[in-house]
Amino acid sequence: MKPALKYTFAAVILLLSFAAPVAAGPLEDATAADDRGDYATALRLLRELADQGNARAQFKLGGMYDDGRGVAQNDAEAAKWFGKAAEQGDADAQYNLGVLYFAGQGVARNDVEAAKWFRKAAEQGEAVAQYNLGVMHDDGRGVAQNDAEALKWYRLAAEQGYALAQNNLGLVYVNGKAVPQDYAEAVKWIRKAAEQGDAEAQSHLGAMYAQGHGVQRDYIRAYTWFNLAAMAGSQRAVNNRDIAAQHMTPAEIAEAQKLARESKTNKQLPQ
Repeated sequence: MKPALKYTFAAVILLLSFAAPVAAGPLEDATAADDRGDYATALRLLRELADQGNARAQFKLGGMYDDGRGVAQNDAEAAKWFGKAAEQGDADAQYNLGVLYFAGQGVARNDVEAAKWFRKAAEQGEAVAQYNLGVMHDDGRGVAQNDAEALKWYRLAAEQGYALAQNNLGLVYVNGKAVPQDYAEAVKWIRKAAEQGDAEAQSHLGAMYAQGHGVQRDYIRAYTWFNLAAMAGSQRAVNNRDIAAQHMTPAEIAEAQKLARESKTNKQLPQ
């Protein structure tokens, strides 16, 4: 899907998941050793548990190889241990294995396998996996292109507060794909992402204000949101901010710049 506001979707996030609760006993001891930098102890305990079939230990051992903590970094070993845990139903490992297949790290690049493992994690409620699966349905990568499926997975991740999914869900409403076009609903979701600091969403929200889509046209707020996105490194927002400035007086530009600075400093975002 190509957003009507002429912005591109964020790429599938290639971040591995490592946070997870631990049980009392050797696994907890391994986690504590890892946290304090005693990687030799962590590896010894994790390997013993992983060899016994403990899925969480397999997942964590995969993470050690992925990061190169206490061992030489090794994508193939990371994939091996993530795979063992994933086969046992560990959602974090399923997500990570999907990432490795998507990127071709430690395994041959395979979008079908990536989508398969993202789906398994997504069905267990992993928000980033839900978002990634939405992107893959959006683009038709590893799965048939399907706007309704993309919408479904974006919504599930967005409702969990995942900013990239909130932004993409807003853009679905901008484009009216699988749902009726609804600018007010688009602004609702894009704003949620923008308020979390997502630069793309901030730039999109600026565009909605500049165009008067879903909100009353307001160049001061448009400029402010573009400026926040620009300060986060979005070149597109820099260009859009300059376009918005052409419709503003110097006093209005100064006000918008002040609002952006105060937002950064005080975390009081413009409404």
